[in-house]
Amino acid sequence: MMLDRQHLTILREVHRAGSVTAAASSMNLSQSAASHAIAKLENRFQVKLWRKKGRGLELTQAGRYLLELAERLVPELDHAERVLADIARGRRGALRIGMECHPCEKWLMRVTGPFLRAWPDVDLEVRTAFRFDGIAALQAHEIDVLVTPDPVTLPDLHFNPVFGYELLLAVPDSHPLAGRPFAEPSDLTGEDLLTVPVTPDRLDIYARFLAPAECRPRRQIAVESTDLMLQLVAAGRGVSALPDWLIAEDAGGMPIRTLRIGRHGLHKRITLGVRRDEAQTDYIVGLMEIAGGIAPLSL
Repeated sequence: MMLDRQHLTILREVHRAGSVTAAASSMNLSQSAASHAIAKLENRFQVKLWRKKGRGLELTQAGRYLLELAERLVPELDHAERVLADIARGRRGALRIGMECHPCEKWLMRVTGPFLRAWPDVDLEVRTAFRFDGIAALQAHEIDVLVTPDPVTLPDLHFNPVFGYELLLAVPDSHPLAGRPFAEPSDLTGEDLLTVPVTPDRLDIYARFLAPAECRPRRQIAVESTDLMLQLVAAGRGVSALPDWLIAEDAGGMPIRTLRIGRHGLHKRITLGVRRDEAQTDYIVGLMEIAGGIAPLSL
């Protein structure tokens, strides 16, 4: 018996669901069928994939290796099946866009309309589930394009800059910093800092502004929605580092003032990341061209 896709899918589902029974149910298999398939694989290669640990299962070295393989291959095979089905229906393919930029969804919606009109035979899907781990999702073929302000240098990925912007510190208009042209790191040590829910090392205001000066805010408060973040700033519940274009578009009429973060400011770029070997795919090139011509309304 050779290693096949079902084995990898079962292994992936067991890891996700926590048990063979739950994995079998999600795959519409009987528990005995799933267990039998894995047992045959273990017997064929004379390895164990799991060991008992308390009430659960722990992967062995062989199990960890196959799980890593499954996480790479199963999404690619799933995507390949969808592409082949699209081709059979006379469609060109599908484009899955992942978002790793909280404020960028409104901008992206201005890009998707022209793209759908220009490429009527390409299906389009926008996913926000990868906003905190988009690079891994792109490498694993779970998405085809990643919208991110934080490109990385990797041999298999290419990032195309779309537009630049500046992060500004948003404060209530009655705040002591409201009349200042820029903030110093020490100005934030007594503040509640409202941020998106990621670790401090992934936030520019920490990595590029506070950490080099060995400063920290009084508290970091995670907020999922930038709309709510602006409301909290306006209500005096904290301060926040937000893109200049988002503040210009969404904070109109709110009692909010802005100032630069540091004397020279914190400057960023939104980029579109793709796998390097797919960068010249015609409809991906088309998306890049459309996106490059559409900046946020305030820029």
